[in-house]
Amino acid sequence: MKPLTIFFACIVAFGIGCTDPEVPVTFDETPFPLRTDNLPDPILPTDYPLTQQRVSLGRTLFHDGLLSRTGTQSCATCHSQIVSFSDNRRYSTGVRGLQGTRQSMALVNLAWSRRGFFWDGRSRTLREQALHPIVDTLEMDETLDNVIRKLSASRLYRDQFIKAFGNDSVTPERIGIALEQFMFSLVSAQSKYDRAVAGFTLLSESEERGRQLFLREFDPTYKQKGAECFHCHAAPFFTNDRFMNNGLDDDASVVDLGRELVTKSPSDRAKFKVPTLRNIARTAPYMHDGRFSTLEEVVEFYNSGVRRSATVDPLMQFNLAPGLRLDERDKADLVAFLKTLTDDQFLTNPRHRMP
Repeated sequence: MKPLTIFFACIVAFGIGCTDPEVPVTFDETPFPLRTDNLPDPILPTDYPLTQQRVSLGRTLFHDGLLSRTGTQSCATCHSQIVSFSDNRRYSTGVRGLQGTRQSMALVNLAWSRRGFFWDGRSRTLREQALHPIVDTLEMDETLDNVIRKLSASRLYRDQFIKAFGNDSVTPERIGIALEQFMFSLVSAQSKYDRAVAGFTLLSESEERGRQLFLREFDPTYKQKGAECFHCHAAPFFTNDRFMNNGLDDDASVVDLGRELVTKSPSDRAKFKVPTLRNIARTAPYMHDGRFSTLEEVVEFYNSGVRRSATVDPLMQFNLAPGLRLDERDKADLVAFLKTLTDDQFLTNPRHRMP
C-alpha cells in the first residue's frame, strides 16, 4: 500500500491522523514506596493509604500559587526545600505583605509526628494543618471555596483528582489529604551522621567529641562535661515530639504564650513543639521567634542563657545558672556534630521539587 493510501486509511479509521484514541483517566491505587532508611516504620492514617498519585497531587498543590488569593504564593514559598522546607527569614511574609508571628518550621519526618502540628500543636492532624495557611490572612489569604473553584476549572487537576481519589470532585478534605501525603514523603535520614551509624563513614575528631557531649548527661561535679541535649533531641528523629518550655524567657518577659493559647492552661505557658535537629545547620534563624541567627548562639543559650520561669521544663534544671560551663572547644565541637545532621540528598531530591 502506498504511503498516501495509508494516510487516508488512518483518517477513516481514527477520524484524523494515525494516533490512538485518548486513553481514559482512571483511579490509580499504586502504593507509594515510603523510604524510611534507618528509621522505624511510621504508623500512618489507614483511611487513605499512601499512594503515588495522592503524593503526586500533594506535591503539585504544595508548589502551586493557585492556593493563594493572588496566585503568587505557594506552600513552598515559606517552606523551601533547600533549607529543609523551612524559611530563612525570621518571619515569613504573606500575600498582603504582612509578616507572620512565628518562624516557619522545617517539614521533616512528619510521618512520625503524633502530638499535633504547628509550634503550639493546634492542629491534631497534618491534613488539618495543611489547610490553615491557605485561609490565614497573614499567609495565603484565600478561601477554600475559591481554591475549589480554581482547581475544578483545571483539566489537569480534575484528572489528578480522578487518579488520586477515583473521581474529579475537589474538596477541602481531599486537598488536605493530598498535601498530608506529600509531606509524609519528606523523609530525611541520609546525613553524614546516618552514614556513620551505618558504618559507611567516620566522624571527625571534633564531630565525634561533639556527639559524645550531645549524648552525655551533665555532671554537677564538673569532672566530666555533658551537654544534656539528648533528653529532648534523641536519635533517630532528634526530637521528642513534645511541647516544652526551654527557658527562653522568664515569667515577666514571655510575649508568646505558646501552647497555652490552645489548651487555655497556665501550665502550658511558653511551651512550644520541640523541633527536629535534622538539617539544623540549614534552618536558621532558630526558636519559634527566630531570635537566634547562628548555631553558636543557640549552643551558648543552652550553656549559659536559660531563664527560670514557672513552666520551664525540669529537664532544663542544669542549664539554669551557673549553667553547663562548656568551654569554647566544647561549643565548637557541638556545632560540628550538629552539622553532621545535614542531609544533602534530602535538600536536593528532585522528587520533592516543583513538578
